[in-house]
Amino acid sequence: MIIGCPTEVKPREHRVGLVPAAASELTARGHTVLLQRGAGIGSGLDDAAYEAAGAIIVDNAAEVWSRSDLIVKVKEPLEQEFDLMREGQMLYTYLHLAPVPKLTNALLERNITAVAYETIEVDGKLPLLKPMSEVAGKMSIQVGAWCLEKERGGKGVLLGGVPGVPRGRVCVIGGGVVGVNAAKIAVGMGAEVTILDNNLDRLEYLDDVFLGRAQTLYSTPHSVQEQISQADLVVGAVLVPGARAPNLIKKDMLGQMEPGSVIVDVAVDQGGCVETSRVTTHDDPTFEVDGVIHYGVANMPGAVARTSTFALSHSTLPFLRNLADGGIDAIKASVPLQRGVNTYQGKVTYDAVAEAHNLEYVDLQSLL
Repeated sequence: MIIGCPTEVKPREHRVGLVPAAASELTARGHTVLLQRGAGIGSGLDDAAYEAAGAIIVDNAAEVWSRSDLIVKVKEPLEQEFDLMREGQMLYTYLHLAPVPKLTNALLERNITAVAYETIEVDGKLPLLKPMSEVAGKMSIQVGAWCLEKERGGKGVLLGGVPGVPRGRVCVIGGGVVGVNAAKIAVGMGAEVTILDNNLDRLEYLDDVFLGRAQTLYSTPHSVQEQISQADLVVGAVLVPGARAPNLIKKDMLGQMEPGSVIVDVAVDQGGCVETSRVTTHDDPTFEVDGVIHYGVANMPGAVARTSTFALSHSTLPFLRNLADGGIDAIKASVPLQRGVNTYQGKVTYDAVAEAHNLEYVDLQSLL
């Protein structure tokens, strides 16, 4: 199979879909790997390393897309890439289709077999979403602390405080992978941390993990409203796999937050769990609504590209090997890969995506 890896075009997206070690493993299995020239530079990986691994360097994205049976990326294709997609091609990347109708329609029109990292499921877990959730969770506190500085519009609070001065207050909404990693960093910085979740078993786990250093609360509209009104930094860490994130923080709640408070909505790539959220970029990461600073960068891990690229590749490679070796037959033989397929033969094959766009859902099994 011919596997193509184009350069990411999302603003300030420095990750790359393949590392040289992955390219080496694929070429050793008899596959051809095409890499767009310079695709790995942002992650500190030069073309020579890929050539040594057996990859072929090509000059432009159009050639990568046109020659490849399987495209490996990090982020979803942007509109400028839609016309590069080839009829019937296989695409393996993060997609987050629920809030992006234009991309969903483009995939359907071109009969793309779209395998989304974020919906591949193994024993109820999302192994390809986990590494970037870990990165984004840890980064949420880092960028939140930066946004709290007065010169960036924040209230001028140091999360760890100093002797004689109260510590910063951090509210984490969602106790999953993003939430627990956010809480780890916030606790480590000395902040006063509260985690909200609506799963009692998860709250029990978190209570044991943090040994009382973070408070756990059952999430209700009342508890969310109460906690964000007291917080200096709020982290939105809510996930409904494949679906739009629910709006747990409404616009009218912002008036109860102190001016200069900060919200980092990590769920923004799934539509956001804050009603006033919108996607921003690393070039212009924040905006203000009712005195509250919002951070909505949808590709946060791109800022720490080297760490993120290697962490992602370790998780994506096993499934990539299967797809390269078996194509559609690999999907037929793998329930986890079947959960990853969001579109196939012009049909939406992931229920949450179909619901988000009011499109017909077709069970993948009926098409295989």
